[in-house]
Amino acid sequence: KKKSAKTWVFILAVAVMASAASMSAARADDAQAKALFKAMSDYLAAQQAISFAIDSTLEVVTDQDQKLGLASSGTLTLKRPDKLHATRTGGFADVEMVFDGKTLTVLGKNANMFAKAEEPGTIDQLVDVLRDKYKRPVPAADLLMADPYKELMPLVVDAKDLGSGVIRGVECDHLAFRTEEVDWQIWIAQGDRPYPCRYVITSTKVKGSPQYTVEVRDWKTGDDVASDSFSLEVPQ
Repeated sequence: KKKSAKTWVFILAVAVMASAASMSAARADDAQAKALFKAMSDYLAAQQAISFAIDSTLEVVTDQDQKLGLASSGTLTLKRPDKLHATRTGGFADVEMVFDGKTLTVLGKNANMFAKAEEPGTIDQLVDVLRDKYKRPVPAADLLMADPYKELMPLVVDAKDLGSGVIRGVECDHLAFRTEEVDWQIWIAQGDRPYPCRYVITSTKVKGSPQYTVEVRDWKTGDDVASDSFSLEVPQ
């Protein structure tokens, strides 16, 4: 009986040690993932001019539980704190949007329609206005804001560093985060230019858990960014 009791004490001690080690590893994993994302956030915030091209896929789930992907491509140029020029072309839309710090202009080329709104402010304020006032949230727009870490991390309940991945030949740090509403993953280029190469948002509260995926290419900053007037000529 004494031997049996000692055996159980030993087994219990090992289990407690293993659990503690696991919790410690989880905390380290959580901290590492957040630290890598913070480094990307700081890098993005330090760039006064950025341009890149994107390929995106928006999943929809039909009533028959079939997942369909709507693909589009586009470009984006921004100049902090208040200039933005974006285009998006897909099977259902051909849209160009310009924000000059005072006026937002959106041209629907395929629809032969345009809209203008006086919305003076910064890029951060524009993202909030599109989401809250016009009910037109821009997926992945948090990465364009002055402090992506501040915008996204307070909502995170779980973080993981999944090691390396390769996107378009670029080796990346692969991170995964969970919130109460969505799961999201990001692949961040390793090295002295830690820009986002791929960003995937999974809507866990929606039937079928559809995803929105953005892949970034032709990343440029500073003097490499082509000049832009941040104005849009609306045709007759």
